Amino acid sequence: MTFRTDVFLHDLLGFDFADAALVTLWISMTAMLLGLALGLGLAIMQDARLRLLRSLAWTYLWLFRGTPVLLQIIFAFNVLPGFGIILSGPVCAILALGLHEAAYVAEIFRAGLAGVDSGQKDAARALGMSEWRAMRLVILPQAVRLVIPPIGNQFIGILKLSALISVIGVRELLLAAEQSASATFRYLEALSAAGVYYLAFTTVLMVLQRWLERRFGQPGRLAMRLTADG
Repeated sequence: MTFRTDVFLHDLLGFDFADAALVTLWISMTAMLLGLALGLGLAIMQDARLRLLRSLAWTYLWLFRGTPVLLQIIFAFNVLPGFGIILSGPVCAILALGLHEAAYVAEIFRAGLAGVDSGQKDAARALGMSEWRAMRLVILPQAVRLVIPPIGNQFIGILKLSALISVIGVRELLLAAEQSASATFRYLEALSAAGVYYLAFTTVLMVLQRWLERRFGQPGRLAMRLTADG
């Protein structure tokens, strides 16, 4: 099979692929932000004093880690309308990916919080800090240093998982490539163009991850910044 550069460049530089790539990017970023917020809450709930909160967190993790993300995407799109919850394809994609990601981010945050030396918590209490203030100014800043690498890996992972949302009709990057290939029968060129976009996105994310690791990797640096912010 010959590789037609003109077809490859047409796909790579065309508006159609660029628009689909932006859909992939913003859905992945929004879902990841949702996963981060929910994941942090779940991590805190797992160490809560109330048994009910711990049970709710465990049930959530059991449910979303124990079922395939593809099932969760299809469930959100096809089953929720039966309960009167009608969402657009992109919103279903963000919801399903975000809820799925939260289950894994929660474990990352839990490990990060557990990695903070217990003496730091005792020192915060000795200074008269409330539990919330100690968490915000002492524990979380140190935990963030530990979770940056795995969180970065999760972000790259969700970017690739976003290809699954094509099953509910969301026109993301891979679906655009498949439609282009079906029209021209040039699968090599269309999929290669999509691969370039994915590689470009993951490269940028890897560089950003490395920068964050260097920026906040020194012990106490992030804590000092957050303390200065009040």
